Amino acid sequence: MVRVAALIVFLACVVLSEAQHEPGHCAFYEECGLNPTVSTIFGKAIVPCLNYSAARPLTGAHYQKLKKVCPMLDQGEGNTYACCSEKQLSTLEASLTSSRILLFRCPACADNFAHLHCINTCSPNQSQILNVTEVMDVNTQNFTSEKNETRPAVIAYKSFLSATFAQGSFQSCKNVRIPTTGGYAISTMCGRYGAQLCTPQRWLDFQGDSGNGLAPLDIDFNLINLEEPFDLPEGVIPYNGHTLKCNETTTSGASACTCQDCEEACSEIFPPPPPEPFRLLGADGFLVISIILLCLLVLAFLLYLSVTCLARSRKRKDEEKGKTKGKGKDQNSNDVTHREIDPSEVTCIDRNSQAAQAFLSLQFRHWGTLMATYPLTVLLLSAVVVAILSAGLKSIELTTDPVELWSAPSSRARQEKDFHDKHFGPFFRTNQLILTAPGRKGHLYDSLVFGQHNFSGIVSKDLIIQLLELQTRIQNIEFWSDDLNRTASLKDVCYAPLNPSNPSLIDCAVNSLPQYFQNSLENINHKVNMTEHGVTKEVNWKDHLIYCVNSPLSFKDVTDLGMSCMADYGAPVFPFLAVGGYENDDYINAEALILTFSLNNYPRDDVKFRVAMQWETEFLKIVQEYQENSTTNFTFAYMAERSLEDEINRTTAEDIPIFMISYAVIFVYIAVALGEYSSCKRLLVDSKFLVGLGGILVVGCSVLASMGFYSWIGIPSSLVILQVVPFLVLAVGADNIFIFVLEYQRDVRESGEKREEQIGRVLGNVAPSMLLCSLSESICFFLGALSTMPAVKSFALYAALAVLLDFVLQMTAFVALLSLDARRQDNNRCELLCCVTVSTQRSKKNKGFLRPLMRKYYAPVLLHRYTRVIVMLVFIFMFCGSLFLMFHVTVGLDQELALPQDSYMLDYFKYLYKYFEVGVPVYFVTRRGYNFSTVAGMNAVCSSVDCNSNSLTQKIRYATEFPELSYLAIPSNSWVDDYIDWLNPQGDCCYVYKPGPDAGKFCPDRDTDVCKKCLIPSLTVFRPNVKQFNQFLPFFLGNRPDIACPKGGLGAYDTAVAMDENGEIIASRFMAYHTSLTNSQEFTAALLKTRELAYNITMSMREVPGTSPDFEVFPYTVTNVFYEQYLTIVPEGLFNISLCLLPTFIVCCLLLGLDLRSGLLNLITIIMIVIDTVGVMTLWSIDYNAVALINLVTAVGISVEFVSHMTRSFALSTKPTHVDRAKEATANMGSAVFAGVAMTNLPGILVLAFAKAQLIQIFFFRLNLVITLLGLAHGLIFLPVLLSYFGPGVNKAVLLQLQQERARARQELELKNNIKQAYDNMSYENNETKQADLNTKSPKSDSRPSTMEEKIDRF
Repeated sequence: MVRVAALIVFLACVVLSEAQHEPGHCAFYEECGLNPTVSTIFGKAIVPCLNYSAARPLTGAHYQKLKKVCPMLDQGEGNTYACCSEKQLSTLEASLTSSRILLFRCPACADNFAHLHCINTCSPNQSQILNVTEVMDVNTQNFTSEKNETRPAVIAYKSFLSATFAQGSFQSCKNVRIPTTGGYAISTMCGRYGAQLCTPQRWLDFQGDSGNGLAPLDIDFNLINLEEPFDLPEGVIPYNGHTLKCNETTTSGASACTCQDCEEACSEIFPPPPPEPFRLLGADGFLVISIILLCLLVLAFLLYLSVTCLARSRKRKDEEKGKTKGKGKDQNSNDVTHREIDPSEVTCIDRNSQAAQAFLSLQFRHWGTLMATYPLTVLLLSAVVVAILSAGLKSIELTTDPVELWSAPSSRARQEKDFHDKHFGPFFRTNQLILTAPGRKGHLYDSLVFGQHNFSGIVSKDLIIQLLELQTRIQNIEFWSDDLNRTASLKDVCYAPLNPSNPSLIDCAVNSLPQYFQNSLENINHKVNMTEHGVTKEVNWKDHLIYCVNSPLSFKDVTDLGMSCMADYGAPVFPFLAVGGYENDDYINAEALILTFSLNNYPRDDVKFRVAMQWETEFLKIVQEYQENSTTNFTFAYMAERSLEDEINRTTAEDIPIFMISYAVIFVYIAVALGEYSSCKRLLVDSKFLVGLGGILVVGCSVLASMGFYSWIGIPSSLVILQVVPFLVLAVGADNIFIFVLEYQRDVRESGEKREEQIGRVLGNVAPSMLLCSLSESICFFLGALSTMPAVKSFALYAALAVLLDFVLQMTAFVALLSLDARRQDNNRCELLCCVTVSTQRSKKNKGFLRPLMRKYYAPVLLHRYTRVIVMLVFIFMFCGSLFLMFHVTVGLDQELALPQDSYMLDYFKYLYKYFEVGVPVYFVTRRGYNFSTVAGMNAVCSSVDCNSNSLTQKIRYATEFPELSYLAIPSNSWVDDYIDWLNPQGDCCYVYKPGPDAGKFCPDRDTDVCKKCLIPSLTVFRPNVKQFNQFLPFFLGNRPDIACPKGGLGAYDTAVAMDENGEIIASRFMAYHTSLTNSQEFTAALLKTRELAYNITMSMREVPGTSPDFEVFPYTVTNVFYEQYLTIVPEGLFNISLCLLPTFIVCCLLLGLDLRSGLLNLITIIMIVIDTVGVMTLWSIDYNAVALINLVTAVGISVEFVSHMTRSFALSTKPTHVDRAKEATANMGSAVFAGVAMTNLPGILVLAFAKAQLIQIFFFRLNLVITLLGLAHGLIFLPVLLSYFGPGVNKAVLLQLQQERARARQELELKNNIKQAYDNMSYENNETKQADLNTKSPKSDSRPSTMEEKIDRF
């Protein structure tokens, strides 16, 4: 038998050597058997029999079969010759079907591909275009005969094609896409080269390589350039048939390919022009506007100075000539004489202002006297009220979820997120490591199959094995779950796309480089000797990896290793998810390895959510232990889904001591600064430690009461509130405390006045100013609660009530506390040791050092003629410069800033931005109201042949052509495209059971004995009808993809389509990928661009007949809810700040008796503070975001403290000139503002510089420092100067009242003088009379003088 076989092989070789290449002859014919040298993973490796013979004429069924499979060879029945049998045609049809399922999105490509293989298999001139190179005896049983025989079979041949024909075929197919992945079909058909490096030769070489598990024999394609000399075997003529361009219709009438799959079909696309920067006169428009405004303001101010100087000069000349009787005007031509005021000159506004001040002062005087009279009762009642309100803290809800903090439930992004999560489930949870091996040298590997390749230091066998060990350790995590009441593991919470209902550990989606070896150490170590082109060499893991990173969808590599590239859970691992830090898709030269565990996400009230959180805790423990291991060869960064929230909470807890120290510093300052220090012996008597402590307690009680009240009514709090509101209330409260206490200390008790009455009188003097500030701020914050941003809204509500309660407690509890302290001080009792008294008496009132300093030195220097001009010019320049800078402030908040500087997450973000080449997924989600089942509905979505050029997927694809503008890197997948391909009867995917118990049900095994195709093949472009679309869609979504049918929807699309109980599609999604986004500005821009694209798609799809007018497509990315705020935060901020400014103006005008000028100057100064603050933010790299907005709203409140007290003090002053009034206001109120606001805030703010959280350092230290310093500068430098120029005149009603009081005083004085004179005269006359009487007679009695004295006394 052996000899017979040898003889047959010898004869076959003789035949090969004598084979003729003649027209009309075949080189082989009929199926001979199975190729014993090849093991395929799809179908059978059937090879033809060696048979040099004439081509056969085709008739009947044989002809019809050829016409169906290879229509390009059809010459009409009776005139058609071929070198293939009917069996060969059936096998060829099955083989083409498996490839066509990837290619028939483009009919021209599918026809060209079939043309290429039909020529090799069936051409009537077969012997002229190929040369058999290797034959082998095979068993022909069940093929050419029923007997167990052997015949020589062709197992290798050379095919000679013209380069033009090959190039045309390749060109028509190279851009055909796979909707599932957004990649190119050619990447799966070009082996190790992938789509980017694929050429016609490489494309054909892969198809002719039996080592790929798909080809039944080896075909050596020789591409011949017919325009150049070539040397071929005698009689060989390279085939040079006609190929279709991808934008041409096929001979069967199929439409041209669409732009998605064919560049030639695309009209030229021009990117939208980038938005032009705002420019004027060839320069930055904002700079030009700021310069113009600066010039206008400076010129207006200088013009004002010139006019006032001219008027003063004329006035002086008139006075010298005696033309006027007035006593002159001040430097600003304001009337400064307190001439006699006629009652008719007093305006209504003046009377209202005086009445308002008198009414408020009187009411607060009575109130203060009452509170000071019953201090213990007031303190007790205040404590009860605070306790009742604070009791709500037992049910306080602290919001830590960033989504709940920064995204309003009614916001667009939040509604889109809720819609997406409702229909598709939350975006899965990511747990990831990015590993590097710095210092490890790479090496050059000379592969037998793939040539020379550079391997980076980290892509080494030992490190891959170490990564696999770490991965296995993490995969095997087990822990006890109280929620499940059993031991839980990864499979309980993992994302398992191909087996979501009952996953095992191997079904869990884990993406890593070891997955190319199915996480098998044996596969990594596997190696074999392989012969290629006569060279034998070892192939190993390196060859397999080179192949897999370029062909991740392959089920078998092209080497003799024969291993799959698919992950152990059944899905491909795309290289950009397994490695990072590469260039030009050179994956094996990457700088980093990426290990990703994907978990299902659950609602927070789901028990599985806590299980997932617990698994992530165990994950972090293992990773941190691994990092601390000295034997670890990796340098890596890591994160869990819970990490960001954990780190924020950790740094908040760690920074609480910093805040406590800050409050302690403020308390010590207040306690020390409030004291009077006239004598060392009275140090403990005159100190105000308890008063300072009481002021702090009042602030704390107001904050607690506010939080408790809102907890009662169910409004949640947040960490921002805990950090900011106490600071704000302390700034407001401390200022009021200083004004009140310092005024009391400066005041002298009137004769016969009780202590309680004095406190009431002092309160009557200062409480209107305190009311002005507190009411302005409270209304400001209440209006700020109109914000749509939850964090800003809740902050505004808590701050408004806290400020209001702080004022109420100051008017009650603090007044009572001051009364008790004054009683102690009057009794010379020591503070803290009330039983101890000192004998040293209290000296006269101590005015302190700050007020005299300001009165004697600061105010005169500031309000000097030249100083005022300089101050105005400097602040005008600051304002215009800040206005320019404000338009260039960076909007956003990078999430790294929320983390402490020692957080491991900072390393992760650094690695992420450095090594990741692709960004986050973005879904284009459709709502209810669109009919996908109609032909028009499918064509408006899909991207294959006959689809609309402006379809949903086409528009997304157009956007990816300009990633720098659209921020889209990879086109979207499309379940509609893949469903049409899956259902297409020309494919080999959709089968149903034949008549029987399961008739009509989906047949996953595709066994033709019991199953049949779902639909009958059609020659036209395939589209299912409505019934078919709805009937088979559930089958498609549940079909697991495999090599025979890679279009199955399970895993890729089973969660991409949501249907109601009637089978109507109520939501669907199409996944694309963003470019790598590295900061909040890019995330925000990406959101804006995808929304613009989605709106464009929506408008197009609404034109499809039957579409609901409210149908919508929207983009969804998991980060949208965080970055949407930056699309609207500028108008939102303007709205909120404007609302805050409005009450400051209105309240100031009302409480000053409709004094519009004072209110306007107040408003202008606060606006300047806010604008200057934003300008400094730009210079100091402080981004504008929600946290900054909260601080800017706070800045308005603090600015009221810096400004309003000074404005009111100036408005009520009766000094003769504006400058004198400004000096008085600066000395009296400026000292209290400096001590109470600036010096209260600054020590506490400086302590925050030591906080660990960058967020606190930037937005609480830097920004609050800027706000305080700018508020101080504007309140104590700019505002006094502004008032000295433009402040309101003296209230004539007040002058009239003073005039009347002086008149009454003069009348009383004159009356007193007249009485005294009359008394003196009477005394003189009495003396004269008495002396005369004494000379004439002796006195009889002394009753008359006594009577006169009684009269005088009685008078």
